[in-house]
Amino acid sequence: MTAVLEARGVTRRFGPIEVLHGIDFALVPGEVHALIGENGAGKSTMMKILGGYLSPSTGELLLDGQSVSFADQRAAEDAGILMIHQEFNLALQLTVEENLFLGREKRRGLFLDQKAMRAEARELLARLDCHVDPRVRIRDLSVPNRQMVEIARALGRKARVLIMDEPTAVLTGRETDVLLKQIERLRAQGTAILYTSHKLDEVARIADRVTVLRDGTHITTRPAAGFTEHAMAEAMVGRELSDLFPAKPRAGDDVVLEVEGLTVPGHVRDASFRLRRGEVLGFAGLVGAGRTELMEGIVGLRPSQGTVRVNGAELSGGSVLEARRAGLVYLTEDRKEKGLLLGKSLTENLTLLALDRFGRVAIDKRAEDRALTDAIAEFDIRVKDRAMTAGNLSGGNQQKLLLAKTMLAEPQIVIIDEPTRGIDIGTKQQIYDFIAALAAKGKSVIVVSSELPEVIGLASRVVVMGRGHIAGELEGEAITEDAILRRAMGVSEMAGAQA
Repeated sequence: MTAVLEARGVTRRFGPIEVLHGIDFALVPGEVHALIGENGAGKSTMMKILGGYLSPSTGELLLDGQSVSFADQRAAEDAGILMIHQEFNLALQLTVEENLFLGREKRRGLFLDQKAMRAEARELLARLDCHVDPRVRIRDLSVPNRQMVEIARALGRKARVLIMDEPTAVLTGRETDVLLKQIERLRAQGTAILYTSHKLDEVARIADRVTVLRDGTHITTRPAAGFTEHAMAEAMVGRELSDLFPAKPRAGDDVVLEVEGLTVPGHVRDASFRLRRGEVLGFAGLVGAGRTELMEGIVGLRPSQGTVRVNGAELSGGSVLEARRAGLVYLTEDRKEKGLLLGKSLTENLTLLALDRFGRVAIDKRAEDRALTDAIAEFDIRVKDRAMTAGNLSGGNQQKLLLAKTMLAEPQIVIIDEPTRGIDIGTKQQIYDFIAALAAKGKSVIVVSSELPEVIGLASRVVVMGRGHIAGELEGEAITEDAILRRAMGVSEMAGAQA
């Protein structure tokens, strides 16, 4: 079948640096073509070229077999090529329905047809089993619901080509199932779909063909059938992958963090737990269970009532600075909006939490530069230009920079929220090794993750949250997906045995 959209010999340079090297790639109607690779492999650049956001430096694009050049993404959209972004492309101050119809508003004469737009908005959201009010502003929605709005907007435009950049990175398992069913429906209707995800189980489930990029180079394109997840991972990283998770460190006896009766109004009720020295403690639960809000309450990012003690000393609460001085730090799940200053340099981001180490009056630029050199080496931050901004790093390298920034403050207790969201399997393995190394050095780590294999693989003890309270605790061999999910959903073991 003739490709609807094709790249031939495409290269892309940013200044003197070439990030794509002669890529051939084709999208066929009625097919899901997965594009996979490590962070920094060139996937996002390739997608942006196909979607009209960037132009090739050399090579050409063909639409229905004819050479084409898109002036911008609007021109590509006019040709039926739409892209769902990993970084939300939504107007936060506008409502859901206003975002869904932005630039293509329905009218009745001179006036907007609000009734028709609201009805269609509800229908699009219902297809995704998303029950948000179309009149709610985007800024008031959770991250998963924002992603559903982004997807609904694309579904409403009847694309010939749909480019999906990590569409399930922030979705629950149930939401992912709904989305994948919509993709199957679109494929049956003849839509050509480019699907990028670091979740290789999804790729194996949904893709017809798979293309692997590594360091801007095409490695292979082959049918998904028979291409195992393990083989995909090895093609991505270019090496044999041993066990993904390191050995679990042995926790000490000393309690370094005590949380007693902590309540975060509107989110968490009466939460209590303890963390030991050298321990990796997992926090699991369904999206909306209150895990992130609990952690933000502990470190002073949210108002809370209750008791938090670090090494026996009670924190007065409400102060991030007090928590940091006590050796307690938090890595946010949202590295782009809350963790990093994307428009600032790598050095400015790295030293932000520890500026007092680089001079009280004037900043020692040489010391900052040495710190960046050390961080790049220690955390394997892959940069093509040290002068680049944080926003120009790939997602995995942004996460490594955030880790380096946090560890420069020399904490004793590290809370990491969604440590590998939107990160490739090779970088995941690096971060898992780093977490285990922290614990082996006597530091204590809390890992909050929506990926159950991640929690199970890293933690020697898991606290399960459900509906704003702690629903249970598991340790050792009792930590299983079934046990976690039963507690998260409030289903008793006895009920499960009778089922």
